[in-house]
Amino acid sequence: MYESTEELQGLQQLLDRSFETASEHLRSIMTPPRRLDARRLVDELTGICVLNLATVTRQGEPRISAVDGHFLHGRWNFATAGSSPKARQLRAHPGVSAAYTPRDGFGVFCHGTAHSLERGSAAFDELWEHWVATYGQSPDSLGDDIAYLQIEPSWLVAFAMTEQEMAEIEADRAARTDRGRAESTGVEQSLE
Repeated sequence: MYESTEELQGLQQLLDRSFETASEHLRSIMTPPRRLDARRLVDELTGICVLNLATVTRQGEPRISAVDGHFLHGRWNFATAGSSPKARQLRAHPGVSAAYTPRDGFGVFCHGTAHSLERGSAAFDELWEHWVATYGQSPDSLGDDIAYLQIEPSWLVAFAMTEQEMAEIEADRAARTDRGRAESTGVEQSLE
């Protein structure tokens, strides 16, 4: 965990503000017992998080791609080829949305502004060290033109279904699978 006490407090305030402005539909899914607080969020977002990143083209057309997201100091960080479409799109239109949905019943959704991390800055150096520790090599080893980016979040929500809810979902899935097998076996027997 990289977050200081002050950063956790700021992240909690952002989560609270974001839920306050969320749609009624979103609030009906992300009920208070399911909402992640700042501490649990940073505990959940360790290591590599495959982040779905939404950008727009010059014509305003939406584009989605995936990056290895790293959540440090309450912000998403990632690297990509500097010549990639997403890097070009973010330079022209830095508004971005990102989603991390690794499994059923869990999601982190973010809107914000992407900006480049400048070599030699504290944020860049820390991301660099994190990257080398995570991958065993520097991102620069992947190419000559690597863009290091960070999302400054303006809106961020996160939720996880409770353990009881997930157990009920799994039991329901198993029952449907068993019914499907029984129905399939019955059809096969009737065809014989």
